[in-house]
Amino acid sequence: MATGETGFDDVSFDLISLQYHSLKAGHDYGQYVRDARNAGRDDIAEFFEQVMAQDSERAATCHRFLGELTTSSESGPAMS
Repeated sequence: MATGETGFDDVSFDLISLQYHSLKAGHDYGQYVRDARNAGRDDIAEFFEQVMAQDSERAATCHRFLGELTTSSESGPAMS
C-alpha cells in the first residue's frame, strides 16, 4: 500500500479517522441521551443509546483491523 505524507497508508489512515470519529461521536451521544432523558423522552434516549452502541462497535472493528495491519507489511513505516 502506498503511504502518504503522514507515513500511514491510506487504509490505515482511513481506519484511524473512522475510529476517532466513532469514539468522538459516542462521547457526544452521551449528552444527547441526557438531554432526551431530561426532556422525558426515553424513546429518543434509547435511540441515541442504540446509535452510540453502533459507533462503539464500529470503533472496535477499526481497532481490530488496525491490529491486523500493524502485524502486516502493508501498513507502511508509521504502523511498524
